[in-house]
Amino acid sequence: MYIEDIFNLSNRVAVVTGGTGVLGSAMSKALAKAGVKVVILGRRKEAADILAKEIKEAGGEAIGVSADVLNEQQLKEAKKIILDQYGTIDILVNGAGGNMPGATILPDKNFLDLKIDDFQKVVDLNLTGTVLPSQVFGEVMVAKKKGIIINISSMTSVRPLTRVVGYSAAKASINNLTQWLAVEMAKKFGEGIRVNAIAPGFFLTEQNKTLLTNADGSLTARGESIIRSTPFGRFGAADELNGTLLWLCSDASRFVSGIVVPVDGGFSAFTGV
Repeated sequence: MYIEDIFNLSNRVAVVTGGTGVLGSAMSKALAKAGVKVVILGRRKEAADILAKEIKEAGGEAIGVSADVLNEQQLKEAKKIILDQYGTIDILVNGAGGNMPGATILPDKNFLDLKIDDFQKVVDLNLTGTVLPSQVFGEVMVAKKKGIIINISSMTSVRPLTRVVGYSAAKASINNLTQWLAVEMAKKFGEGIRVNAIAPGFFLTEQNKTLLTNADGSLTARGESIIRSTPFGRFGAADELNGTLLWLCSDASRFVSGIVVPVDGGFSAFTGV
């Protein structure tokens, strides 16, 4: 098999949850540029439609579909729309996730101040918000015994950061789920269904921008600490996830399942000495 063949993703259909976010948008565009028909799934239909239009104007194929990853009925309705439009689902990128202040311990607070309701919401969004889409859209893959599921983890899953207790716990669960589901799919439905995860290092997004940078663009104390711990000495650019994404979605990784790939500028390898 030639190199161009094993990386060929033409005419496959991908669902990207959280597809309107900074990282989700970049991944959606990369998949479309590779010839994939992209379904941008999010709660904000208008934002998904704007991104889909941008992809189409660039020569790609995409549609926006509205659904909450925590609402099984909405996901099932979205699946029907997708199947009516494209007939199948080949790839699922579980990009929906995030954090919230109540699940974060600020410098002047401690663990006893954690708001358990917010902690639960963060776990639900990141973990249950990965499980439910994997069930609903994975049903299509199970029926044909072929498909790719890519979960989005984080460096906080392997090196728990101060403050973000809810997010760290949820993303650590994503790593475990990825391994468990990879085994489950292979054992029950064959090697045609693969499950892997990408663990981004530090990328500036709408959610973390104010934590890592000041209004003038300079680094906050936390931002400086992260850069010192990243051998590359910078934050990642959103499109730097794309190579790993396309590899995991393609036949180039057809014997790869159950792994979590760091894309972190060396953060996970650095001991500080």
